[in-house]
Amino acid sequence: MTDFTGAPDMTNRHVAIVVSRFNESVTMRLLEGAIDALERHGGARAKIDVVWVPGAWELPAGARALLATERYDAVIALGAVIRGETPHFEFVAGEASRGLADAGADFDVPIGFGLLTTDTLEQADARAGGAHGNKGWDAALAAIEMVDLFERLRARES
Repeated sequence: MTDFTGAPDMTNRHVAIVVSRFNESVTMRLLEGAIDALERHGGARAKIDVVWVPGAWELPAGARALLATERYDAVIALGAVIRGETPHFEFVAGEASRGLADAGADFDVPIGFGLLTTDTLEQADARAGGAHGNKGWDAALAAIEMVDLFERLRARES
């Protein structure tokens, strides 16, 4: 039996972060957390590109456009969908999630999932650097760990 695990290592990696402008008071803090995680794990600012899209609905399209360039080892998607009084929340959260999963599978490139789906702004704040940590940090760490894992698995194949 062989166990495989990835290491969160940004050395010589180029990563893009696609961020929703909607709920920017939350997404800006998610972005700060993601950049902090990447830099603390060997990332250079010159190898981190940030792309802003209007809202969570546009995250999958932004991720696909970035992946199509073939310049990135991973993409990190950051957004915040906060429940309102209409079913709009379910459509946006569900389709953005599905679209990001499909993009990662179609391009075979890790996508760090930092899309908050909360009932209240207070819950979003708690997950953007508050009591529940910073999910931007977590998404960045997961993405670069997956890049390393993919490389280890591919090396094993050859």
